[in-house]
Amino acid sequence: MEIRYASHPNEVKAFDTTRLREEFLIEQLFVADELKLSYSHVDRFIIGGAVPVIGSVSLAVDPATIGAATFLERREIGIINVGGKGTVTVDGEVYGMDSKDCLYIGRGAKDVSFASEDGSQPAKYYLNSAPAHQTYPTVKAAISEASPNHLGSLENSNERTIYRYIHTGGIQSCQLVMGMTLLKPGSMWNTMPCHTHNRRSEVYFYFDMPDNGAVFHLMGEAAETRHLVVRNEQAVISPSWSIHSGVGTNSYTFIWGMAGENQTFEDMDAVAMKDLK
Repeated sequence: MEIRYASHPNEVKAFDTTRLREEFLIEQLFVADELKLSYSHVDRFIIGGAVPVIGSVSLAVDPATIGAATFLERREIGIINVGGKGTVTVDGEVYGMDSKDCLYIGRGAKDVSFASEDGSQPAKYYLNSAPAHQTYPTVKAAISEASPNHLGSLENSNERTIYRYIHTGGIQSCQLVMGMTLLKPGSMWNTMPCHTHNRRSEVYFYFDMPDNGAVFHLMGEAAETRHLVVRNEQAVISPSWSIHSGVGTNSYTFIWGMAGENQTFEDMDAVAMKDLK
């Protein structure tokens, strides 16, 4: 598990491209038959991926890394499959996972493993985890069961549908909030006009992009913006003081996950377009 430390916005102003990518961009999440994890000191968020090809992959880490005997001893996790069909087994109970299915597992689960139905078209499990002080039941939801919110317009190149999986009106959790945004064909912008939310951090995971495509992810303070060039199946850690928005060379899909002070989706501080620099 790699470690990412928190950065002060004044310090980030002096980062060059290489340093920005080292601090905020997770370039590789999926490696065949491995569990890849990044531990962020921002809200103690863990971001990861698992691609079972030959056999199953267990959600297991060195206890010294997280200070607990098992991964979920004091944590909760949200899992979204972005690949082929597969299964997630939680303490002996098997959950079938189609593409874009979400599975929430509450604090206290001991044995979690990931598998694919067909290794030639493996499942790809994207993971978000946050500390938890209360236990909620394990729940699975298909995208058809998520709460949709249609936003934007083709004229503004930002027509999209936000699907909320783990939130106060859906799958219950201690602090994790998680969902997915699908852009319509012909739309490339997400989360513009942009915002910050000083009480929560967020992670964006971009996928469904062509190999030669890219998203220019905007970050930083509103009056001192920076950008990251993001490729398919890469993620960006967004601290609470940073805007988080992007424009792609093609339409794409992204998963957003949040953790912090509250779970109120609407708790955000809007940034006027005229204030962006």
